[in-house]
Amino acid sequence: MSILNPRFRHQATTLAGVLTLLISTPDLGIAQRFVNPDSLRQLQSVVPLSGPPGTRVEISSENLPLAARIHLAVGAIHAGFETLAEGYQGEWGDMSGEIRIPESASWDRPLYVIALNGVFSPIGLSNPFHVTNEEGLVRREGRVTEETEACFTFRDEDDLLYALTGELGTIQAGDQITVEGVYFETSSCMEGSTIEVVRAISGRKRP
Repeated sequence: MSILNPRFRHQATTLAGVLTLLISTPDLGIAQRFVNPDSLRQLQSVVPLSGPPGTRVEISSENLPLAARIHLAVGAIHAGFETLAEGYQGEWGDMSGEIRIPESASWDRPLYVIALNGVFSPIGLSNPFHVTNEEGLVRREGRVTEETEACFTFRDEDDLLYALTGELGTIQAGDQITVEGVYFETSSCMEGSTIEVVRAISGRKRP
């Protein structure tokens, strides 16, 4: 039975199946882990969930298994995670910690915060963190999946689903597009998050 809540499952559909995480650590170099996402707990509080490189992110969670040591890492799915800090865990499993988003983080891919135990096995995963550029925008490539009276829906290359609002021009359901816009954690027309589009570049239509 999955221990990811429905909202997390909806947002992080890229996590279906078995993941290969390449975890960079000072002691171990690159450690390859094969992880079933359903075995990971959702990190309950990651604040904020968007911001530019260098953003200070506070993490806390009360649902992790007890571990002698907790490491906090950040990275992109299938692209490796970099350990950045240690978390502090109380006697009942409550954990807290802080990281900074690396300066090398790109505004066109989501990042995830991951908690690892003392032997660098993943035990907790966050909702996606959206890195912004100097204008406060995110960039995503993907396909417009649906057009309704309330909004357009858009699925990016990492299989994350967004509502689109703002400067949409003549885009239609089925269009392959690149969007740049402001990220919001909630949506008024669907369960999930929103990109308020500033610029949309249309590509080819999918059949």
